[in-house]
Amino acid sequence: MTALIPRNSLAWLLIAQLVVLVPHLPRLPWWIAVLWLGCALWRVQIQRMRWGYPGRLLRAGGLLLTGLAVYLSQGTLIGLDATVMLLLLLFMLKLLEMRSPRDALVVIYLGFFIVATAFLFDQGIPLALYQGFCALILVAALVGLQQSPARNDPAAALRRAGAMVLQSLPLMLVLFLFFPRLAPLWSVNVPGSSARTGLSESMAPADIANLAQSPELAFRVEFDGQVPPASTLYWRALTLSRFDGRTWSYDQRLEQRTVPPLSTAGAALVYQVVAEPSGRNWLYSLSGSVSSTPQVNRLADDTLRALRPLSGTFAYTATAHSDALLQPEGLSVSERRRELQLPPSGDPRARAWARQLRAEYGSDAQLIQAVLAHFSEQPFYYTLQPSPLGQHANDEFLFDSRRGFCEHYAGAMAFVLRAAGIPARIVTGYQGGELNPRGGYLLVHQFDAHAWVEAWLPGTGWTAFDPTFQVAPTRIERGLEEAMREEGSFLAEAPLSGARYRGVSWLNSLRLSWDDLNYQWQRRVLNFRSEEQLALFRRWLGTADWQRIGVIVLALVFTLMAVQAFFWLRPARRTGTPAQRAWQQLDRRLRPLGLGAQAGEGPRDWQLRIGCALPSQTDLLAAFFDCFVAQQYAGGNADAALLRAHLKRLLRNLPRRRSAGLPVKRRLL
Repeated sequence: MTALIPRNSLAWLLIAQLVVLVPHLPRLPWWIAVLWLGCALWRVQIQRMRWGYPGRLLRAGGLLLTGLAVYLSQGTLIGLDATVMLLLLLFMLKLLEMRSPRDALVVIYLGFFIVATAFLFDQGIPLALYQGFCALILVAALVGLQQSPARNDPAAALRRAGAMVLQSLPLMLVLFLFFPRLAPLWSVNVPGSSARTGLSESMAPADIANLAQSPELAFRVEFDGQVPPASTLYWRALTLSRFDGRTWSYDQRLEQRTVPPLSTAGAALVYQVVAEPSGRNWLYSLSGSVSSTPQVNRLADDTLRALRPLSGTFAYTATAHSDALLQPEGLSVSERRRELQLPPSGDPRARAWARQLRAEYGSDAQLIQAVLAHFSEQPFYYTLQPSPLGQHANDEFLFDSRRGFCEHYAGAMAFVLRAAGIPARIVTGYQGGELNPRGGYLLVHQFDAHAWVEAWLPGTGWTAFDPTFQVAPTRIERGLEEAMREEGSFLAEAPLSGARYRGVSWLNSLRLSWDDLNYQWQRRVLNFRSEEQLALFRRWLGTADWQRIGVIVLALVFTLMAVQAFFWLRPARRTGTPAQRAWQQLDRRLRPLGLGAQAGEGPRDWQLRIGCALPSQTDLLAAFFDCFVAQQYAGGNADAALLRAHLKRLLRNLPRRRSAGLPVKRRLL
């Protein structure tokens, strides 16, 4: 006959399922929570023998409906969201066909797998701590299924589960540090991550202004040495060379171009970046940067790219050279044509101004300085709330509204330079950053997004120019918050963001401390790759030879197992039930008094002998031994906590040393 699942074990299973499902619920449709409640209620009714198990036809129909529901909700049965959602639904429905403890084990093992799937969407510290709690509950559910006293004592099951989890921690640490860090065989793109990337492959008026209202973190960066001034930190991500009259966009053909050599003159600045998940493969770097990280490539436009889209945090190291020159030798015919491309018509006033400048200035450098001076001397305004622009956006901005954000200034300047015959392009990325003094690194947020201009000049190659600095130098030197202080539009759409309250010292200190903790978690744990592991081996073990490391790891594992075996399996710990442990504790206390338990002596005989020697403790002895007998011989129905309380009172009132009237040990001569 098949063994049934005990009631307490079922309660553990339901609790374990609930805590495992909680992290996934915010991403899932509301009806999934209702479905779990229905499955749990049905399972409880089965346990109470009021309802029956679903039949074969009902199970087959439920499976088909599950697949249909996933398809209607996600639009596909393939992909990360759809696969995880299908797994969660099957995990819930498995409750209805559990008939034996073996089926319950399958549910628990599925729970461990679902705990791991949550890390596909988030790898933060809060989730890691919560998933550790989920693992503890699943282990407690395993303990509750076993034939042991812990089955009927939830607290005992939880204590035993905690002990087992603690035993596993040293082995987990050894495996984390020493198990080979293998590169993934495939990449998984997290759905919805592109919405968090901030930047996009195109730029139209107001795009970056909208992005500047986001407090989301883009990346963190740490320098080897002193942090450079914020005004020099232009983090390039994309170059936009195609212009259709309103929108600047990225040219995909750039990725097939030959990468020109980079002059590495000047001082080297080494920095480490930890980029947040974006769903894109572009990275953030200073001008003239090269990376030593194997998963990073450098493109012809002096930007860096990861080999795979960033579905999780990604750390890389780069070195920037202060006097690096990009393509000083000249542009090819096709490159020059691409960087001078303009629509055949549109913005007539801007084109006329470009022709006028070209007639006045024979030098490209002088013409560029004239454009910058125009922005500085004329009444232009820097604002996150520019007025909408019509068909001739550059004309209206340059000569009418004169109010805009960085993309307005960069777009207008690049247009004028191209119309004047100077190769130009827009660079989008981030500017500056917030220093975290606790960790000595910079936080770069989405509101630090920025756009500037690069123009090609003979002899110097591609050179950066920032028209925004001419209008709002405070934005470049002190950040967006200071630049928008008078307007009051900084993070106006994110009133609960901690970055908005940087003026409140204690709140800002708490925010930076928490961010530093997250940064160390990402660097030391999430981005502990093979390069960091081999460096650790060379530093600690003096070698990176895997054969020697394997011997050391095996020795560590066996040492840990031996220590744990000695600690957990030593005779003093093999004490049986709570009643037996109480018996042994009382025996150890009474043995120096000559009243310890004798071989073959029952509890009532021992009680009588102690009572004769200590008549003042008769009531306390009776209370303890009555509770002991009830728990040891009556099926464990007595309360273990009550037994411990009686033992504590008895031990507190027993004499500490032998006195007159107590039996004396006789020594044979």
